[in-house]
Amino acid sequence: MLEFLYQIDLKFLYFINHTLSNPFFDKLFPFTTEVKNWYITYIILFLILIVKGGRIGKIAAVAIILLIITTDQFSSFVLKSLVGRIRPCNVFPDLNVLVTCTESFSFPSSHAVNNFGAAMFFAKIFPKYKWSFFIVATLLAFSRPYVGVHYPSDAIGGALIGMIFGYIFALIVIKIDSFISMKQTKITDKYERIEFK
Repeated sequence: MLEFLYQIDLKFLYFINHTLSNPFFDKLFPFTTEVKNWYITYIILFLILIVKGGRIGKIAAVAIILLIITTDQFSSFVLKSLVGRIRPCNVFPDLNVLVTCTESFSFPSSHAVNNFGAAMFFAKIFPKYKWSFFIVATLLAFSRPYVGVHYPSDAIGGALIGMIFGYIFALIVIKIDSFISMKQTKITDKYERIEFK
C-alpha cells in the first residue's frame, strides 16, 4: 500500500516538475519559493495589522510571530527528523531542480506548513480575505515540487499540519480578544453606574 501511494506521489511529482514545465513557470516559481523575496510583503502586512487591524489585529500581529516560530521549529526540527525522508532532488538526477537542493529532510515542506498555518490563521480572524490567503499559500506550496525540492505529499502534508496550527492559534487570538472586550465592557458599565448614581 505504501509503495502504491509512493508511486502516485512520484507520478504527480514528475507531472508537476516535467509536464507542467515551461519558461514562464521556470522564472515564476523559483522567485515565488524564495522566502527573502517576500520579506517586504510580510513587513507591510504586519504594519497593516498593527495600524488598521484594530485590537484583534494587534493581538494577531504578536500571535503570527509565535505561530510561525512554532510551525517552523516543529516541521524543521521535529517532524523532518522523525520521518527522515530524502528530498527528491537528492534521489532523482533527471528532475528539473531550479533552486539549491539542500541535504535537509523532505517531509513536511516547511514552506507549506508555515504558509498554510498563516493562511488558516488569518482566514479565521479576517474571513473576508480568506481566498487571498489560501491562493498565496497554495502557490507557495506548489512551487516546492515544481522546483524539484519536495514531493507533492510533502506540500499536502505540510498544508494540513499548518492549517491545524493556524486554526488553534486563531482560536486563541479570538478568545483573548473576546476576554479583553468583556473586561472593557464590565469596566465601562461600572463607571456608567457610578456616574449615574
